[in-house]
Amino acid sequence: MSLRIKKLDIFILKSFLTLFAGTFFICLFIFMMQFLWRYVDELVGKGLEIGILAQFFFYSALTLIPLSLPLAILLAALMTFGNFGERYELLSMKAAGIPLLRIMRPLIILCAFICCISFYFQNVIAPKAQVKLWTLLVSMKQTSPELDIPEGVFYSEISGYNIYVKKKDRDTGMMKDVLIYNFSDGFENAHIIWATEGKMEMTADKQHLYLHLYNGEQFENLKSQTISSKNVPYRRETFREKQIVIEFDGGFNMVDGGFLNDRSDSKNMAEISHSIDSLTFRADSIGRSMFNEIKLSTYAPNTLSKEDSTKVSKKELPTIINADSIFNTYTLSEKEEALKNAYNHTNRLAGDWSVKSIQVTDTDKNILRHKTDWHKKITLSLSCLMFFFIGAPLGAIIRKGGIGLPVVISVIIFVLYYIIDSGSTRVARSGEMNIVLGVWMSTLVLAPIGLFFTYKSNKDSVVFNLEVYLNIFRWLFGIRPSRHITRKEVIIEDPDYKQAFFESNKLSNMCKDYLQQHRLSRIPNYFLIFTNKGLDNKIAEFSESMETLIEELSNSKDRVILRTLNNYPILSTQAHKSPFTKRWLNIVSGIIIPLGLFFYFRIWFFRLRLDRDLKNIIQTNTIIEERIKNQSLDI
Repeated sequence: MSLRIKKLDIFILKSFLTLFAGTFFICLFIFMMQFLWRYVDELVGKGLEIGILAQFFFYSALTLIPLSLPLAILLAALMTFGNFGERYELLSMKAAGIPLLRIMRPLIILCAFICCISFYFQNVIAPKAQVKLWTLLVSMKQTSPELDIPEGVFYSEISGYNIYVKKKDRDTGMMKDVLIYNFSDGFENAHIIWATEGKMEMTADKQHLYLHLYNGEQFENLKSQTISSKNVPYRRETFREKQIVIEFDGGFNMVDGGFLNDRSDSKNMAEISHSIDSLTFRADSIGRSMFNEIKLSTYAPNTLSKEDSTKVSKKELPTIINADSIFNTYTLSEKEEALKNAYNHTNRLAGDWSVKSIQVTDTDKNILRHKTDWHKKITLSLSCLMFFFIGAPLGAIIRKGGIGLPVVISVIIFVLYYIIDSGSTRVARSGEMNIVLGVWMSTLVLAPIGLFFTYKSNKDSVVFNLEVYLNIFRWLFGIRPSRHITRKEVIIEDPDYKQAFFESNKLSNMCKDYLQQHRLSRIPNYFLIFTNKGLDNKIAEFSESMETLIEELSNSKDRVILRTLNNYPILSTQAHKSPFTKRWLNIVSGIIIPLGLFFYFRIWFFRLRLDRDLKNIIQTNTIIEERIKNQSLDI
């Protein structure tokens, strides 16, 4: 037995790992393309070497591995157990007495190990990769674009120059009708060069551009000797050939990554904790400094002049000073001066406090960012195990393998997780929600779903049986199927038309009496609906008699009778009276007005439909009775 279980574990692990390897690289590729798409406009046309691009893709892949693992596990688990269910392998395992949790055990251990790998990547590898990636990305952004002057437009990517080329020969590199505006010495001292032809080359060190110009003219403004001069002289030069050297750094230079030291995603958990302590101490220091400055600036004795201080006794200085009495002793000019000084002093204090409040706010935001990233390293790792407990039982329930339905379900679940996680994390970083609750919100929402799916799958529940939900939907909105009675190929016994005639007539009389007594077309009484003691069994009797009649006449060979039988409705036997069979439930639902109104209008709808159904039964019975009479079928 133990050998069989070992082989079973190997079979399950092999099936899962094969799919997991494929889904992981697909998910990683999708996330990398999404990441690259955000920066493609800033990286294209820079003439970057293959090695630099390879580093960019390598570091971006390292940072995206923790995000790709949960989705890959979810998709692989869905496909694995969906394949097991579709090929009846899961049924065979359960028939052998192996419970679902025992089947899942090797994969649970594997996913727990993947959780540890994900945590290691986030805490050790990802911070270093983030520093390398963002340093490389900033360096790539600052790299000058590859020199490719387009035709018919002014090219301004070269600092201090605007170049216009009317036409270019791609084979020889010659440019026709070249116009160059040189603003390197200032706009007022512009140099304008025009040439019929020209050629541009990059020097070997990629630090300068070398221009060969042929048959052209150069215009240069000369500085005027007097400011009031209305005419500015210029110098004109005609040339047959001219060489120009322009400074242009076209190489790739790696920037210093020191500016990333304050980013929370470039630190491990220990460094984040240390940074949180440092930032908290800094925020407290700024807050205490602001408090002391506000306290000193608003202490009245410090703002009094020597003359004013003599008007206040020394015993009153530490206590409360009546500023109004002092202000009233001033002359009008002194009052104006005092108000002006107070206004300037208040504006100065407000400006200082605004600057310091921005420092406190930025520090608080940085603290919240560090705290969220600290918890993120744990929640993103646990999501691997959480997604497995969603995907594996869900695959066992739906029993569909391949890449069709599992992919759709995986995308829906992951999008739901991403929306909850990103939204709650953003709110937590703004300080409007508890930081722990915000970061763990997605786990708190999806973990119970995973436990629910696991429980239902272990109990072989039909939680995803579409027919169950269709029946509930039909019951809620009163949707019913129609009859489809056709002629039978083999009829063992012909119907008793005489008995059917009398049963039809009896059913019609009962329907007429019921319609006369209950007046179903009237507006129902709200109180009677929710306080009704007994049950109405009459409609159930009508339905039973009608179904017996239909069963008897379905053996007929008469096509008119068979076609008429399809007109009989399928009756709802209790929906027209009260919503529940127990009286206390009816009373509670009636007291809860919104729920009561829903059931009231629902019952009203069923009463109107029952009125039409009973009239339809009477009419259909009349047609069948006339058919039996006209054909003289054994009456």
